Amino acid sequence: SLDSVINLEHAQLAIATQQAVLIRKGADFRAPPPVPTTCCGKGCEGCVWEGYFEAVVFWLDDAKIVASSA
Repeated sequence: SLDSVINLEHAQLAIATQQAVLIRKGADFRAPPPVPTTCCGKGCEGCVWEGYFEAVVFWLDDAKIVASSA
């Protein structure tokens, strides 16, 4: 859930953990979403970070499905 990915450190840890599971199971899966580089730091509504964290949650959900069927 999005609540579990609350900052970059948590996102990267969750990605690394899931990638290790995929590798251990020999599952081929797409790369995780790239970390944003275009944030202006003004706290905009719809910030690139919001989209990134949503994409990470989506990637993690899909990766878990792939890993469970590998």
